[in-house]
Amino acid sequence: MGWFDFTRSPDGTAVETLHIPLFPLNTVLFPGGLQPLKIFEQRYLDMAAACLKDNTPFGICLIDKGREVGEGAVPHAVGTLASIGDWEMEQLGILMITARGGRRFRIIESSVGAGNLIEAKVELLAEPGPTPMPPERQRLLPLLRRIAADLGKERLPEPHRFDDAEWVGYRVTEVLPIQNLAKQKLLELDDPLARLEILEKYLDQRKLLG
Repeated sequence: MGWFDFTRSPDGTAVETLHIPLFPLNTVLFPGGLQPLKIFEQRYLDMAAACLKDNTPFGICLIDKGREVGEGAVPHAVGTLASIGDWEMEQLGILMITARGGRRFRIIESSVGAGNLIEAKVELLAEPGPTPMPPERQRLLPLLRRIAADLGKERLPEPHRFDDAEWVGYRVTEVLPIQNLAKQKLLELDDPLARLEILEKYLDQRKLLG
């Protein structure tokens, strides 16, 4: 079986599944986001080399139990596919990459392989597609536009989809100074409009919106 396949859910609908290595981290990657990573453990160097060679993704998940370094950590069930964008190895044994966020997924089953690398069968989660920004949530946009200008195109690459509720929700969430567990809960939400409502209430309570 290849790394991409289809299975059937109990109601008979097709479910997209992947077989991917996992990279549990103390951070949350969102679809469309960028995450710079410094890789030095052999298991992840080998993983990155295989992903670059075969042009395949890996999965980034927030750690639920355990640590980034050493024995395989226990990840949260929902994570984000990551592809390797820019990379460089200025020092032997240390790989610097930029991970680009793709689709969200849910872990179906996982196992710890050689070198403590976690491998998993995952189900790709359905995405609603472009969702127009509702008028009552437009208050979020001036703040996000200021953040985008401050970060620049390298940190927040174009296209900037300020008219897409899902994109806006992901971008606001990833820059908020909140606990990773809160970001994880917002990642797991399937409804982009519900995500925006939560974000607006949070920012309103702290008087961060005009």
